[in-house]
Amino acid sequence: MAILILGAGAVGLSIAARLSKIMDVYAVCRQKHADIIMNRGFKMTGIWGEDTCFFDCGEDIPVGRNFDYIFITSKSTATRSICEQFSHLIKGREVISLQNGIGNEEIIAEYTEHVIGGTIITGFEWIGDACVHVSVESGPVQLGRFPSGIDDEVRRLGDILQQACIPVSITDNIKGALWSKVLYNCALNPLGAIMGVPYGKLDNHYAWSIIEKIIDEAFMIIVAEKVQLPWKNAKEYIKYLKEYQLPHTKEHHSSMLQDFRASKKTEIEFLNGAIVQRAKKYLIQVPYNEFITSQIHFMEDLRNIDDNLVNNEIRM
Repeated sequence: MAILILGAGAVGLSIAARLSKIMDVYAVCRQKHADIIMNRGFKMTGIWGEDTCFFDCGEDIPVGRNFDYIFITSKSTATRSICEQFSHLIKGREVISLQNGIGNEEIIAEYTEHVIGGTIITGFEWIGDACVHVSVESGPVQLGRFPSGIDDEVRRLGDILQQACIPVSITDNIKGALWSKVLYNCALNPLGAIMGVPYGKLDNHYAWSIIEKIIDEAFMIIVAEKVQLPWKNAKEYIKYLKEYQLPHTKEHHSSMLQDFRASKKTEIEFLNGAIVQRAKKYLIQVPYNEFITSQIHFMEDLRNIDDNLVNNEIRM
């Protein structure tokens, strides 16, 4: 049994560390992390425990390696380029998306007929090269055959993650699970990034009024696409978000905020931007999601401008 993890950042390397305890794992990651992992190990702190793990990794995959399962844990913006680069390995294999947003599984399905959807609502934050702090967790990893169903391969993968001490559940409605996570991310991720605060600070009258509108609009798309969720309407989900998800992840800093700090492109087009694109198909107005998407893109552009100015000053 061997597992390959493509696009391994904080999430992928943490998953690889856990899996390395029970099986052969190879993670494709940045070379600066690989060098440290091979020599001093990958260090993990936080609610998943304090540990140092050694496993095979690098920017390239050794020739002749075969894998039973392939995880893609990259940012959604890299999904297609990863599928193109490793299409020879992906074809005919079981490929699992463990990413943010809507649309990754559809992209992967262009390269293999065996797609497993996955969600993970756990906070992974870099605290150094090859060193990640696991800060919060709002529930287990969810796995299911995409777009729906459960089969032996899904059950087998669930058992593997369980043996690796990764909390997991399987579902025959992975599409609903993916949209459930999208609701959470659309509500909190961009606002946390714009305001530069952990999620707990969004429990504020003014911020919450924006969050409610974002969710109201998202539910109109969910109804149009006939997605089945645990909540009957937006009001029920907003109650769950405020009373359960927000308290359990109040210390987490959004991935978009971390992207801004690292001058990286965000996943906004796979979150609120995906709501906007689908709204056009159904002729539904989603002004709050449109605004928040434009605001994040504006901040991305400003960051690029600021970076250019800094670079010019250094050269001068």
